[in-house]
Amino acid sequence: MLDVESGAVHLVDKLAYDMLEHLTPPLEQEPPKSLLQAFSSYPEEEVAETYRELYRLWEDGQLFAPDGHDVFVEKLGLSPVKAMCLNVSHDCNLRCAYCFAGKGDYHQGRMVMDARTGKQAIDYLIAASGDRERLEVDFFGGEPLLAFDTVKAVVDYARSREPETGKRFRFTITTNGMLLDDEKIDYINREMSNVVLSLDGRKSVNDKVRARIDGTGCYDAVVPKFQKLVQRRGDGEYYVRGTFTKYNKDFGQDVLALYDLGFDQVSVEPVVSDPKEPWALTEEDLPEVFAEYDRLASIILDHRLRKTGLNFFHFMLDLSQGPCAIKRLRGCGCGNEYVAVTPDGDVYPCHQFVGMEQWRMGNVFDGTLDKDKKAYFAASTIYQKPDCRQCWAKFYCSGGCNANNFRYEGDVRKAHTLSCEMERKRLECAIGIKAAQLLREQEVTV
Repeated sequence: MLDVESGAVHLVDKLAYDMLEHLTPPLEQEPPKSLLQAFSSYPEEEVAETYRELYRLWEDGQLFAPDGHDVFVEKLGLSPVKAMCLNVSHDCNLRCAYCFAGKGDYHQGRMVMDARTGKQAIDYLIAASGDRERLEVDFFGGEPLLAFDTVKAVVDYARSREPETGKRFRFTITTNGMLLDDEKIDYINREMSNVVLSLDGRKSVNDKVRARIDGTGCYDAVVPKFQKLVQRRGDGEYYVRGTFTKYNKDFGQDVLALYDLGFDQVSVEPVVSDPKEPWALTEEDLPEVFAEYDRLASIILDHRLRKTGLNFFHFMLDLSQGPCAIKRLRGCGCGNEYVAVTPDGDVYPCHQFVGMEQWRMGNVFDGTLDKDKKAYFAASTIYQKPDCRQCWAKFYCSGGCNANNFRYEGDVRKAHTLSCEMERKRLECAIGIKAAQLLREQEVTV
């Protein structure tokens, strides 16, 4: 049982669960006679004691808690920019079927960022970051290793500016692995705080949608390189990021296939695309997808109990603390705390908005940043998204992906329904895993 506003999760029996339907705050200290009558099939003292337990939770603010987050909305405003997606390449050596970025060029023509633009982007981020000390830069594409010299030049330049500015940079890179070699692996493991490795799972699944320019699959080429990188990385952060489509609704098998290859940090996420595409997931696929999430949840629970180290990104949930209130209200910070920069220096709210001219926010060379657009995204909290206000998962997904909302619903503040359905299912599984893990560890039988 999740109390949405307080975030408290309670493990309850059937009587307590059913009783909730009959309760409306404020609660009285003793159970009303109507409640005793409604549950007359149970012993009266059991009903009374269950009610008193629920009453104590309500009294402690862990049940039927009022909305305590709205006070933060009044304090929300423009934030310093603390993170940047640096699209160093609008080109790619793969032609993945489901690619949101127009097979790598974002429908803007194939190009790579030069070192001059990359350094200017660092200056832009420093200037826009206010008093933020720690800044994040994600090298993205297309395929960023097509612009490896620019990556190295940007890292060197950012490090050179740290002493004079008091800033500290954290770098991440996302790669399809095709151009990895020993030099690049050692560089990434030395300079990147995190690395995202793109691979969809089983060979047959991966090669069906992740093809090279000549149409052949990439699995055999990249897997040994990814294994070498992870082995050399030691305890450094990484994860393998896959996408599942209509072609592999048994995606739990792909999670296990990646684990068998030696990758214990795994994210396999549902494709978001035009429903007319043959690989697209639609409403009719949800029963199968939900059943697979349930199956995968059981598998992940077993791995956690055996302490194998397998982490599935979407089932990693902190119920004791979690993100701060502001992050719960507006999520990733797209367009406000976070921006993306193209190879020619244009600034967009995030990498998924790149190429949508109406969302262009400025350019690193003239130092512009559209304050009206920034204010719009800063104010785009769950309280400005009608569907989110009524959703039990709102403080976990924080309103979903703004770009997907716009692309598929036509409005940043209108939730993408299909994504919402799958997000709620993943959260249900994640909370269930936490509860089951607690019960197993305490050797409690239910």
